[in-house]
Parts: sequence; C-alpha cells; structure tokens
Amino acid sequence: MKLLKLAVQQRPALRFARQVFVLVVLSAAAAFAQQPAQPQPPAPTAQNSAPSAASKRLPLPPTAEPPIRVTTGLVHLVVTVTDKHHRLVTDLDRSDFKISENGVPQEIRFFGSETDLPLRIGVLLDTSNSIRDRLQFEKDAANNFLNDVIRRGKDMAFLMTFDNEPQVIQDYTDQIYLLTSAIQDQRAGGGTALNDAIYMAAEKLEKAPLMRGQTPDLRRVIVVISDGDDNLSDHAFSDAIGEAVRSEAVIYTISTNTDWLAIDNPNKPTKYNMDPGDKAMSDLANQTGGRAFFPYSTDDLADSFQNIGTELRSQYFIAYKPTNPPVAGQYRKIDVRTDRKGLIVRTRKGYYFVGPATNPGN
Repeated sequence: MKLLKLAVQQRPALRFARQVFVLVVLSAAAAFAQQPAQPQPPAPTAQNSAPSAASKRLPLPPTAEPPIRVTTGLVHLVVTVTDKHHRLVTDLDRSDFKISENGVPQEIRFFGSETDLPLRIGVLLDTSNSIRDRLQFEKDAANNFLNDVIRRGKDMAFLMTFDNEPQVIQDYTDQIYLLTSAIQDQRAGGGTALNDAIYMAAEKLEKAPLMRGQTPDLRRVIVVISDGDDNLSDHAFSDAIGEAVRSEAVIYTISTNTDWLAIDNPNKPTKYNMDPGDKAMSDLANQTGGRAFFPYSTDDLADSFQNIGTELRSQYFIAYKPTNPPVAGQYRKIDVRTDRKGLIVRTRKGYYFVGPATNPGN
C-alpha cells in the first residue's frame, strides 16, 4: 500500500520530466534543421564501383617506391635474382629489368626492394607411408627452417601434414615451440595427397591474418617437405599450382628422396637421375618463383634453409599495368629478364586476373 501511494505521489514529477525531455528533443531537431546540408559523395559509376576482394585486401600504394600491393588491373611480382652460383644479387634498379606479358613488352610502373616484409608460411609435412624411413629427416628439416626464419611478433606459420588427406595440425602462430612440438608428434602412414595439401595451404594463405599494426603487405610462402610422389589427391597437379599462383604464394620444396644420389663418395653425393617425384618438386617451385632443394642429409639442411630465409628478404617488388587489359579469370604468361649477363631471374610464370579490366592509360 505504501508503494502504491509513493508511485501516485511521483506522477507529477514524471510528467514534468517527460515534458522537459520533449522540449529538449524539439530544440535539438530545430537546431539541426537550420544547419546547412553536408555535400554527399558522388554515386558510384562504372569506373569507381565496388572494388574486388583483392583490391579491398591490398590497396594501391600512395607513392611509386613502397612495397607493391595488389590492385585491380595492376600486376605485381616478387622477383629473385641470383648469379650462376645461386648467390643473391640485390643491387639492381628499375632500368635493369625488362618485362613482357604474353610476349608484349610492359612498362614498369612501380619498383622497390623492400626486404623485411612479414612472412606468412605454410609448412607442409609429408607423413605418408612412403616416407616412413625418412620422417625424422623431415622433422629435423622443418624444425631447422622454423627456428631460422620465424620472428616473434612479426612472422607467423602454420603446420599442415598430409597422408590420405591434408590436415592443419597447428594453426597460424609465431610461437616456434608450438610448431616444433606439433612436428615431433607426427607419425607416418597412409597414402599421399600432396596436390590437395598445396591447394588447401594456398587457400589458407590467401586469408592470412595480420598482427597488430601490420599492413596487408605480406610474403606468402609454402614450404613442402616431401618425396613428391602423389597417389591420392582429388586435385590435379595443375590445380595445385593454379591455386598457389592465385594466392600469390611462392613454393619452396625440400626433397626427402635420396634415391638419385650416388654414394661413391659419401662426402660428395652426385645426382644422376630425376624421378617423377623430383620433377614434381622442381615444377612446383619453378612455376611459382620459388626454388627446389635436394639435400643429402640433415647436415646439408642448414645451408638450404638459411638460403630460403635470406632470399625471402632479398627480393624485388615490381608492378606493371597490362597494355592489353585481360579478361577476368584469364591466365597471362609473364617473362622477366635483366640486361646484366650471367644472372638468373626467378618469379612466377604468370597470373590469373581477378576483377574487371581497367583502362591501361590510367
């Protein structure tokens, strides 16, 4: 009863509060109506309509010299240059390179030599029955690489194994101990789905996460440790390479196959034949601008992995806009050369255009 009386006594105060609130709202609305109208952005046209997913992810750089980013209509390349002894050459400039697309010369629009971009690495470990005797070799190889390359707070890697099917064992992390522990726990058995693993890894790298404060400029890398024999994949070999190209991932391969080594001198093994697995490993690297390694023992791995890590931070970024705009989904062949004699240029062999063609004069 006391509560009811109290509520009745408060009704005049509530009516007064509501009246004050209405007056405030009406005053604010009148003030807003007297303000000049703000200009509205122009409606999108055919040329400035919603960008593709790729252009949203990696916007156009404001100047010509920063690291190249993905933009609709702009083809960008990561280029490695070495001499015939595989020593990196890092003192070239824009004028030293010549680019052609489908045989047509192209003008270089952007050039840079940023060597310290964050890395996103997918480590693919073959755990099929065919490499049972060499699994420890693979584990040592993967651990050496991660310890040499990953920088905490900047780089990230994930571990994927593949036998009957690929499986992500450890997701993206910069904690090396999580990766190495996951590697040591693996056991061998089953078939080999190498192509499926590369396809899945490329898809995962396309959506690689960023750390706080990082720009979308990343180096996407797949490291495959395997004998190269595939007998169980749903995807074809060409599908695996195609998806790697689309995701802009460079593939480095480390072979566990020692069948091609002559042991006449254990200290200087000699390659005498490339079997189908070896050729597959070489093609994966060559088509994406990477490199294939055929180490003889774990003692040889240190140099191989050091070379990979150094190479990832000693590359050129080049971009051009095709003189003949391609059709969405079309594949274009790329050839990059340098005028300096005796040098070897490595980059991806082509690209798939994603998004509407743009005016090459822009």
